[in-house]
Amino acid sequence: MDNEILFSETQRFKQWWLWILLIGINGLMIYGVIAQVVNGHTFGDKPASNSQLLIGTAISLLISIFVLNFRLDTKIKNDGIYVRLFPLQLSFKFFPWNSLIKCYVRKYNAIAEYGGLGWRLGLFGKGTAYNISGNEGLQLEFINRKKLLIGTQKPEELSEVINNFFSFQ
Repeated sequence: MDNEILFSETQRFKQWWLWILLIGINGLMIYGVIAQVVNGHTFGDKPASNSQLLIGTAISLLISIFVLNFRLDTKIKNDGIYVRLFPLQLSFKFFPWNSLIKCYVRKYNAIAEYGGLGWRLGLFGKGTAYNISGNEGLQLEFINRKKLLIGTQKPEELSEVINNFFSFQ
């Protein structure tokens, strides 16, 4: 096959504390709607109006759906690297091999180097990062001196594909 997929990975947020927080907030909001809107009892010392409570609950649920659907998709094919951070990017960004001067798997610190998880701009010339969790990623260095780090949970498999297919070092 001319453009077969050599590597594919999909990552999602798996941080337990994030899910506990979202479940807690949504549970509280839904309880408030049931107590106040359905049963007619005021919810809290300074209750919001029914419409405010319903809008707040809807926003809370929409944020949870957004986080639930948030994912980092990475594909490596014969022609280059494809990456997207869904739902922020609906289509893949494509980076052809000939646009790179270096490509390697490395360890990184998401907080110190990029300020957190997600779609981040690095500090002090680190470039851009797409990361969901962990501390290993595919570092791309482009001909135009820009840099991109793509987080991975499969560093050994990714490194093997990169080394077998395209070696810069």
